[in-house]
Amino acid sequence: MLVAAAVCPCPPVLVPEVAAGAAPELRAARTACIDALGVLAAARPDLLIVIGPADPDGRGSHPEGAPGSFKGFGVDLDVRLGLGGAPGATAERSLPPSLSVGAWLLARAKWADAPIEGLGVGETLEAGLCASTGRELAARARRVAMLVMGDGSACRTVKAPGYLDERALSFDTEVARALGAADLAVLRALDESLAYELKVAGRAPWQVLAGAAEGAGLSGRLLYEDAPYGVGYMVATWS
Repeated sequence: MLVAAAVCPCPPVLVPEVAAGAAPELRAARTACIDALGVLAAARPDLLIVIGPADPDGRGSHPEGAPGSFKGFGVDLDVRLGLGGAPGATAERSLPPSLSVGAWLLARAKWADAPIEGLGVGETLEAGLCASTGRELAARARRVAMLVMGDGSACRTVKAPGYLDERALSFDTEVARALGAADLAVLRALDESLAYELKVAGRAPWQVLAGAAEGAGLSGRLLYEDAPYGVGYMVATWS
């Protein structure tokens, strides 16, 4: 059963080495993410599942100890998903960027509270499949926690990666309210086509979370909401 969740943004610029001179702009977001991981640790989970958007090469399961890298973003920095993994085992593939950011956050928080698994999901995964995936994940252990990586719209300003779309602010505002209130109905009902048009990377992971939380009776709290670089970033906890 799901006992806690942390929702965090997943841009590689969250990592100071990647952000370089712009690193101070996301200091508040990084702090909120670390605070959110503290809520996961306090829940004493038997299993932590890190989930985030991924392209076809990164989709599917990633074991504890799987490697990630920020070399593709111009920084010679490697990470691993947790501290475990079978001795001598070599992962077949690298973590997608969203899970690499999650691994970096977990290392920064010195996570050692439960075994970890990673899951990369397609950004266009249909809502019903998201919900069923979430239910399956919640049944993986007696006490499951989730670290859910995903960004809001990338169309918040004219300088945003997707330029300005007037619908972006209202979409992100609704999502932030739903994440802060652990409102499963609103998250389940997010418009898949609109999310795609607004370049929302978090829609599928959020809907997986909504499926995992069914019947769990969790309460939410919004820790951070902003749109630096014209992209919506939210940090929330459910417990």
